[in-house]
Amino acid sequence: MEYITNFFYAYISTIGFAILFNAPKSTFIKSGFAGGLGWVIYIFTKNISASILGATFVASLIIAIIGEIFAIIDKNPITVYIIPGIIPLVPGFALYNTMRSIVARRFDLAANHGAEALLISISIAGALVIVLSINSYRRHHSRMKQ
Repeated sequence: MEYITNFFYAYISTIGFAILFNAPKSTFIKSGFAGGLGWVIYIFTKNISASILGATFVASLIIAIIGEIFAIIDKNPITVYIIPGIIPLVPGFALYNTMRSIVARRFDLAANHGAEALLISISIAGALVIVLSINSYRRHHSRMKQ
């Protein structure tokens, strides 16, 4: 039941960001699905491995793959699916805690929270780069054969 509730909230928030980013209306449902599924995979992986970085990487990888599939099927840019779908994984709370620790002059905590936010961001970016590079390589070689 926890996963269904989390999927629903991530789905709604992803659609909200798709609206905010002026994505085409026809992409809202699929963007929401990518974000919701990515968030559920994040929670599931985090519960199994207890690694926030690994869970973020796996969820980002899945979101990028789903976005790639939807982009090919609908002939839309991949960004209309990936950008809103990644939003639930963005380390906003870690960044907030970093700033709060800096204001409280707790620089040791600020460094810990800041490092966590940076590593989460790197894992998101790394997963996106892997999927986008594979697809770019695939497209390049399919053009070369023609």
